[in-house]
Amino acid sequence: MSVRVRRIYEPPEPEDGLRVLVDRLWPRGVSKEAAQVDEWPKALTPSTELRRWYHAGDASYEEFRSRYDAELAAPEAVELLDGLRESARKGPVTLLTASKTPERSHASILARLLQSD
Repeated sequence: MSVRVRRIYEPPEPEDGLRVLVDRLWPRGVSKEAAQVDEWPKALTPSTELRRWYHAGDASYEEFRSRYDAELAAPEAVELLDGLRESARKGPVTLLTASKTPERSHASILARLLQSD
């Protein structure tokens, strides 16, 4: 199973496979044509409240991860995660984010969840 995280500002690569935007908001300065996004499952993105709380700067990554995991337990999110897991079994899946630090973002949490089965 191949799941990786990349910044949406990086050019698409053939190895990306299914390209999934995992940000709630469309990234600034990137056209939809250039992004070549295949899916944009907003129910898998952190809620607006959680995103604002985390970006306010007073939150730890561990607490963010805990709260985000709780949001991902919602039925719609579980169904979408299952669908992405199935896609990853068939070929590569690339999770796209505008985050400057993808390794400490919700995208890395999603990647970990997708790879655990």
